[in-house]
Amino acid sequence: MSTKVAIIGSGNIGTDLLIKIKRLAGDELETVALVGIDPESDGLARANRLGIDAVATGVRGLVEHPRFDEIEIVFDATSARAHEYNDSVLRPLGTRLIDLTPAAVGPYVVPPVNLGEHLDVPNVNMVTCGGQATIPIVAAISRVTPVYWAEIVASIASKSAGPGTRANIDEFTETTSRAIEQVGGAARGKAIIILNPAEPPLIMRDTVLALVGEDRQDQIVASIEAMVAEVATYVPGYRLKQAVQFAKVEESMSTLTDAAGPLWKVSVFLEVEGAAHYLPAYAGNLDIMTSAALRVARAIAAHKVKA
Repeated sequence: MSTKVAIIGSGNIGTDLLIKIKRLAGDELETVALVGIDPESDGLARANRLGIDAVATGVRGLVEHPRFDEIEIVFDATSARAHEYNDSVLRPLGTRLIDLTPAAVGPYVVPPVNLGEHLDVPNVNMVTCGGQATIPIVAAISRVTPVYWAEIVASIASKSAGPGTRANIDEFTETTSRAIEQVGGAARGKAIIILNPAEPPLIMRDTVLALVGEDRQDQIVASIEAMVAEVATYVPGYRLKQAVQFAKVEESMSTLTDAAGPLWKVSVFLEVEGAAHYLPAYAGNLDIMTSAALRVARAIAAHKVKA
């Protein structure tokens, strides 16, 4: 029997997730409703065309839905502030939440790093699109050698950033930075996001810069390549843009780390091409976020069956 789910947020992320579930996980997950607050939104219109209930009265409308008691998992693709309210309404009712906002009410989950650790908690956080793209790389380096500093830059097409993303820029940098440390394993982390207005829109690009204290280039490259292959199993457009680069850093890095030199800087350049389920292929930021959330939901559903 398929696990019943609902999606709150009828914008870019919620609509892409709706289509992904329908195409990729129809035997495992059944979307009961897509929830928004704009009756004229394209997402709600698409839900209707797919035969899925469209609820235009927010989380309260979801709670009043006649099939609400069947719903086991709710994806929240709204905003950080809205998620805090949605969590306060739904969690007391026993509904599991997968949070695609940077609210970080629950623990961070990045599937290839810690998917199995939080399958029983009531609310899991998917960090951010930049976090899902780069934290696996930081973790891949960390499992070879300690990472004293990790900095990531996520560049996404401006057209792929909806109002929720734009409203959460500060939360993006703060949440991603913390997750680089807590999940990726870096002693210190920093995150930057760039909304690129170029026309035609450019595919999502991510840069990871890490400082390590050991010259273990072959092992680091092998670990990164294995991690890229693992992420690509659920995000087929995820790939290394060029070979991993190493540079010895002789000068003092005291502003970034307390580690004594010399250090090595590891530079990793990624590209994330979207599957174009909703927005065009340049929106890899959408694709990696919804694909990661879908992977978590499938794991939760499978875990429930085993239990």
